[in-house]
Amino acid sequence: MRLASGLKVSALLRRVALAGGFGAVLARGDETAGSIAIVTREHGETALLVPVLGMEGHYDWREQARGDAIDSWIERARRMDPDLWVVELDIPDAARFVAETLSDD
Repeated sequence: MRLASGLKVSALLRRVALAGGFGAVLARGDETAGSIAIVTREHGETALLVPVLGMEGHYDWREQARGDAIDSWIERARRMDPDLWVVELDIPDAARFVAETLSDD
């Protein structure tokens, strides 16, 4: 059984806050089944992470865009999938928080 997207986002934001970081929802998606994209800000660099289905049938978080390309990626993705959540994290090692919290394993 999969957890609802809204619950996953809430758990991620809570973990980041407890670790001293900052997180915010930039775009709210479907509460139950919306996909999730993560914007990370670390050391002045901005990256966008999205889940990609791997060869073994598990989702891995992979970088899809950097810097100025992120806004256009989000705009295109939300046009195709209005249920997409977009979450911003400002914390060191953001990818680790994402993988640990949003893993479907």
